[in-house]
Amino acid sequence: MERFDRLEAVALPIAQVNCDTDQIIPARYLQKPRSDNFGNYLFADSRLGRDGTPSPELPFNQPAYALAKIVVAERNFGCGSSREHAVWALYDYGMRAVIAPSFGDIFASNSLKNGLLPIVLPEDVVTGLIAGLLAYPGASVTVDLPAQTVTLPDGTGHAFTVDPFAKHCLVNGIDELGYTLGLAGEIAAFERSYGS
Repeated sequence: MERFDRLEAVALPIAQVNCDTDQIIPARYLQKPRSDNFGNYLFADSRLGRDGTPSPELPFNQPAYALAKIVVAERNFGCGSSREHAVWALYDYGMRAVIAPSFGDIFASNSLKNGLLPIVLPEDVVTGLIAGLLAYPGASVTVDLPAQTVTLPDGTGHAFTVDPFAKHCLVNGIDELGYTLGLAGEIAAFERSYGS
Protein backbone atom coordinates (compact mmCIF):
# COMPACT_ATOMS: atom_id res chain seq x y z
CA MET A 1 0.00 0.00 0.00
CA GLU A 2 1.26 3.47 -0.88
CA ARG A 3 2.19 5.73 2.05
CA PHE A 4 -0.13 8.64 2.71
CA ASP A 5 1.40 11.67 4.37
CA ARG A 6 0.60 15.06 2.85
CA LEU A 7 -1.22 15.33 -0.45
CA GLU A 8 -1.70 18.49 -2.47
CA ALA A 9 -3.65 17.64 -5.59
CA VAL A 10 -6.39 18.60 -7.99
CA ALA A 11 -9.82 17.80 -6.56
CA LEU A 12 -12.62 16.38 -8.68
CA PRO A 13 -16.24 17.17 -7.73
CA ILE A 14 -19.09 14.66 -7.77
CA ALA A 15 -22.25 16.71 -7.23
CA GLN A 16 -24.58 13.81 -6.51
CA VAL A 17 -26.17 12.70 -3.25
CA ASN A 18 -26.23 8.96 -2.45
CA CYS A 19 -23.66 7.94 -5.04
CA ASP A 20 -23.68 4.19 -4.48
CA THR A 21 -21.10 1.48 -5.07
CA ASP A 22 -22.96 0.14 -8.11
CA GLN A 23 -22.51 3.53 -9.77
CA ILE A 24 -18.86 3.66 -8.73
CA ILE A 25 -18.27 0.24 -10.28
CA PRO A 26 -21.07 -1.66 -12.03
CA ALA A 27 -21.69 -5.24 -10.92
CA ARG A 28 -20.61 -6.79 -14.23
CA TYR A 29 -16.96 -6.03 -13.35
CA LEU A 30 -16.98 -7.78 -9.98
CA GLN A 31 -15.76 -11.10 -11.42
CA LYS A 32 -12.47 -9.56 -12.54
CA PRO A 33 -9.29 -10.54 -10.64
CA ARG A 34 -7.71 -7.95 -8.32
CA SER A 35 -4.69 -7.85 -10.65
CA ASP A 36 -6.87 -6.02 -13.19
CA ASN A 37 -6.72 -2.23 -13.25
CA PHE A 38 -10.13 -1.51 -11.74
CA GLY A 39 -9.65 2.17 -12.57
CA ASN A 40 -10.71 1.25 -16.11
CA TYR A 41 -14.18 0.41 -14.77
CA LEU A 42 -14.69 3.43 -12.51
CA PHE A 43 -18.11 4.99 -13.16
CA ALA A 44 -18.19 2.97 -16.39
CA ASP A 45 -21.91 3.49 -16.95
CA SER A 46 -21.72 7.28 -16.67
CA ARG A 47 -18.10 8.10 -17.51
CA LEU A 48 -18.27 6.22 -20.79
CA GLY A 49 -20.92 6.40 -23.49
CA ARG A 50 -22.60 3.36 -25.03
CA ASP A 51 -19.82 3.16 -27.60
CA GLY A 52 -17.12 3.17 -24.88
CA THR A 53 -15.92 6.72 -25.53
CA PRO A 54 -15.65 9.19 -22.63
CA SER A 55 -18.64 11.46 -21.96
CA PRO A 56 -17.14 14.97 -22.23
CA GLU A 57 -19.62 16.65 -19.87
CA LEU A 58 -18.45 14.65 -16.82
CA PRO A 59 -15.62 16.06 -14.67
CA PHE A 60 -13.79 12.71 -14.90
CA ASN A 61 -13.32 13.31 -18.62
CA GLN A 62 -12.42 17.00 -18.55
CA PRO A 63 -8.73 17.91 -18.99
CA ALA A 64 -8.71 20.20 -15.94
CA TYR A 65 -9.35 17.20 -13.68
CA ALA A 66 -6.97 14.79 -15.43
CA LEU A 67 -4.45 14.89 -12.56
CA ALA A 68 -7.04 14.67 -9.78
CA LYS A 69 -6.17 12.55 -6.75
CA ILE A 70 -8.95 13.78 -4.47
CA VAL A 71 -12.70 13.31 -4.92
CA VAL A 72 -15.13 15.75 -3.30
CA ALA A 73 -18.61 14.25 -3.13
CA GLU A 74 -22.05 14.90 -1.72
CA ARG A 75 -23.39 13.11 1.36
CA ASN A 76 -23.69 9.33 1.69
CA PHE A 77 -20.96 8.59 -0.85
CA GLY A 78 -20.29 4.88 -1.29
CA CYS A 79 -23.65 3.72 0.05
CA GLY A 80 -25.25 0.53 -1.19
CA SER A 81 -23.62 -2.89 -1.40
CA SER A 82 -20.41 -3.67 0.42
CA ARG A 83 -18.24 -4.28 -2.63
CA GLU A 84 -14.57 -3.57 -1.98
CA HIS A 85 -14.21 -3.18 -5.74
CA ALA A 86 -15.58 0.38 -5.50
CA VAL A 87 -12.54 1.38 -3.44
CA TRP A 88 -10.21 -0.51 -5.79
CA ALA A 89 -11.67 1.37 -8.76
CA LEU A 90 -11.09 4.77 -7.16
CA TYR A 91 -7.60 3.80 -5.96
CA ASP A 92 -6.54 2.27 -9.27
CA TYR A 93 -7.80 5.37 -11.09
CA GLY A 94 -5.37 7.40 -8.99
CA MET A 95 -7.56 8.74 -6.19
CA ARG A 96 -6.05 8.84 -2.70
CA ALA A 97 -8.73 10.68 -0.71
CA VAL A 98 -12.48 11.27 -0.81
CA ILE A 99 -14.03 14.22 1.01
CA ALA A 100 -17.76 14.09 1.77
CA PRO A 101 -20.24 15.00 4.53
CA SER A 102 -20.88 11.29 5.10
CA PHE A 103 -20.05 7.85 3.70
CA GLY A 104 -21.56 4.43 3.55
CA ASP A 105 -20.11 2.71 6.63
CA ILE A 106 -18.69 -0.31 4.83
CA PHE A 107 -17.26 1.84 2.05
CA ALA A 108 -15.43 3.98 4.62
CA SER A 109 -14.03 0.88 6.33
CA ASN A 110 -12.96 -0.67 3.02
CA SER A 111 -11.32 2.61 2.02
CA LEU A 112 -9.11 2.76 5.10
CA LYS A 113 -8.02 -0.85 4.59
CA ASN A 114 -7.08 -0.23 0.95
CA GLY A 115 -5.15 3.04 1.06
CA LEU A 116 -7.99 5.46 0.28
CA LEU A 117 -8.60 8.12 2.94
CA PRO A 118 -12.28 9.01 3.57
CA ILE A 119 -12.59 12.48 5.11
CA VAL A 120 -15.81 13.76 6.66
CA LEU A 121 -16.29 17.54 6.60
CA PRO A 122 -19.44 19.56 7.35
CA GLU A 123 -22.02 19.52 4.58
CA ASP A 124 -21.97 23.30 4.04
CA VAL A 125 -18.18 23.19 3.63
CA VAL A 126 -18.38 20.34 1.12
CA THR A 127 -21.23 21.94 -0.83
CA GLY A 128 -19.27 25.18 -1.11
CA LEU A 129 -16.14 23.29 -2.12
CA ILE A 130 -17.98 21.40 -4.88
CA ALA A 131 -19.40 24.67 -6.22
CA GLY A 132 -15.93 26.20 -6.21
CA LEU A 133 -14.36 23.22 -7.97
CA LEU A 134 -17.02 23.32 -10.67
CA ALA A 135 -16.52 27.06 -11.13
CA TYR A 136 -12.71 26.79 -11.15
CA PRO A 137 -11.78 23.39 -12.59
CA GLY A 138 -8.29 22.22 -11.71
CA ALA A 139 -8.18 23.82 -8.26
CA SER A 140 -6.11 22.00 -5.65
CA VAL A 141 -6.90 20.84 -2.14
CA THR A 142 -4.30 19.85 0.46
CA VAL A 143 -4.80 16.92 2.80
CA ASP A 144 -2.34 16.63 5.68
CA LEU A 145 -2.96 13.27 7.34
CA PRO A 146 -0.47 13.60 10.23
CA ALA A 147 -2.01 16.97 11.15
CA GLN A 148 -5.53 15.76 10.21
CA THR A 149 -6.35 18.92 8.28
CA VAL A 150 -7.73 19.80 4.87
CA THR A 151 -6.81 23.12 3.26
CA LEU A 152 -9.24 24.35 0.62
CA PRO A 153 -8.32 26.33 -2.52
CA ASP A 154 -9.18 29.59 -0.73
CA GLY A 155 -6.69 28.80 2.05
CA THR A 156 -9.21 27.95 4.75
CA GLY A 157 -8.39 24.92 6.86
CA HIS A 158 -10.63 22.29 8.38
CA ALA A 159 -9.80 19.54 10.87
CA PHE A 160 -11.01 15.97 10.43
CA THR A 161 -10.93 12.84 12.54
CA VAL A 162 -9.55 9.44 11.61
CA ASP A 163 -9.15 6.18 13.49
CA PRO A 164 -5.63 6.17 15.04
CA PHE A 165 -4.81 2.62 13.88
CA ALA A 166 -5.97 3.36 10.32
CA LYS A 167 -3.93 6.57 10.38
CA HIS A 168 -0.84 4.65 11.50
CA CYS A 169 -1.26 2.15 8.67
CA LEU A 170 -1.85 4.82 6.01
CA VAL A 171 1.08 7.01 7.10
CA ASN A 172 3.39 3.98 7.12
CA GLY A 173 2.01 2.46 3.92
CA ILE A 174 1.04 -0.87 5.46
CA ASP A 175 -2.18 -2.83 5.56
CA GLU A 176 -3.40 -4.88 8.51
CA LEU A 177 -1.44 -7.94 7.39
CA GLY A 178 1.71 -5.85 6.98
CA TYR A 179 1.20 -4.45 10.47
CA THR A 180 0.88 -7.96 11.91
CA LEU A 181 3.94 -9.19 10.02
CA GLY A 182 5.87 -6.24 11.45
CA LEU A 183 5.24 -7.74 14.88
CA ALA A 184 6.63 -11.16 13.93
CA GLY A 185 9.55 -10.87 16.35
CA GLU A 186 7.34 -9.96 19.29
CA ILE A 187 4.86 -12.71 18.37
CA ALA A 188 7.67 -15.30 18.22
CA ALA A 189 9.04 -14.11 21.57
CA PHE A 190 5.60 -14.39 23.14
CA GLU A 191 5.15 -17.88 21.76
CA ARG A 192 8.53 -18.92 23.17
CA SER A 193 7.75 -17.47 26.60
CA TYR A 194 4.22 -18.86 26.62
CA GLY A 195 5.46 -22.39 25.98
CA SER A 196 8.02 -22.35 28.77
